[in-house]
Amino acid sequence: MARKQITGVGPAPRGGSGGGADDSGCPILHVDMDAFFASVELLERPELRGLPVIVGSPSGRGVVLSATYEARAYGVHSAMPMSRARRVCPQAAIIPPSHGKYGEVSKGVMEIFHSVTPLVEPIASDEAFLDVGGARKRLGSPAAIARLIRAQVRERYGITCSVGVASSKFVAKLASKQCKPDGLLVVPEADVVAFLHPLPVSALWGVGERTETALTRLGIRTVGDLARVPVPTLQRELGPAAGGHLAALAWGRDERPVTAHVPDKSIGNEETFSVDIDDPEMIKRELLRLSERVASRMRKSGYVGRTVSVKLRRADFSTINRSKTLREPTDVAQEIYSTACALFGASGLERVRLRLVGVRMEQLTPADGATHQLSLGERESGWREAERAMDKAIRRFGPDAVVPASLVRGRLDEMDA
Repeated sequence: MARKQITGVGPAPRGGSGGGADDSGCPILHVDMDAFFASVELLERPELRGLPVIVGSPSGRGVVLSATYEARAYGVHSAMPMSRARRVCPQAAIIPPSHGKYGEVSKGVMEIFHSVTPLVEPIASDEAFLDVGGARKRLGSPAAIARLIRAQVRERYGITCSVGVASSKFVAKLASKQCKPDGLLVVPEADVVAFLHPLPVSALWGVGERTETALTRLGIRTVGDLARVPVPTLQRELGPAAGGHLAALAWGRDERPVTAHVPDKSIGNEETFSVDIDDPEMIKRELLRLSERVASRMRKSGYVGRTVSVKLRRADFSTINRSKTLREPTDVAQEIYSTACALFGASGLERVRLRLVGVRMEQLTPADGATHQLSLGERESGWREAERAMDKAIRRFGPDAVVPASLVRGRLDEMDA
């Protein structure tokens, strides 16, 4: 996707406390792209701007990857089942995802962040924390830096982002959410408690449905309510760690620094079938396809992993996960696949209708620091070299240039059926 030249700072931020608030004690920025996947898709479909748009499978399977704010007004949100999203917003335009485009724009946006400060901690492809304390002399106040970032993202890619500016990561993330879409909000250090206490208790990190239910039973509905509960009481009701954690957040205490260059914790892929499947051979073919994708991504990223995990979702949406830690780390699809098949076989679901399967590698380490120790009498399998040769062919000729024979047979069988 072509990039535009950076021409300068854009207009003043929409809403919130953008320019006049005291940001002297606020070196932390949380930058969050607005409806990222949908916004990228609309760059090539300007006629859909202002309309409800959902990025997801047109077949109605799977989940919503992204939705414009016009679709969100009907109750559509990310991770919602597509079937439900189509019911609550039947007039929405459905766009199938184009992951390559998102990755390209994400990489460019992260480059903008790194041009401001080396202290960038990506959370996902569309959001990151920045510590801009060291950039003040060069670029101005944190709010000015936030305005610069927003203008550069808009100028270069034609999409918008929202930025929270605060004294901690926790408050900065809440601030960016408060000023969405296309906004900037500064929460001065002196105003953190006043900002936090009116919010619902569900705004706190670590408060899911079960914790919120437990807090509601105690009459705790806002962050301010929670802040007034003695810490020992919270620890007794929620456990020592969770109770202490939430008590600290309720008063805006979050000492975590922005950590640059955080490696991927895992690499995985999953597939939602167009119809539920109970054929073990078809499931195994999909496990092979997913293992190939995961291994390719690992080699491209320069990682190997030790733990293979499979995700199996039944037709009724109940999901189980199974994992196994290998003797040595690997980035070889055949090793990942054989382990995934064993996990599937041991799951007891070989004749159960499945809606989704996934393969994931965890415990990642840099490949250049990993070694392979051959056992006595063991020979090199040659799979690693063969798969790297496949990588080169795919980069040159496209994703269908080299396909495992079993996947080709599977495609022919499906066509015959």
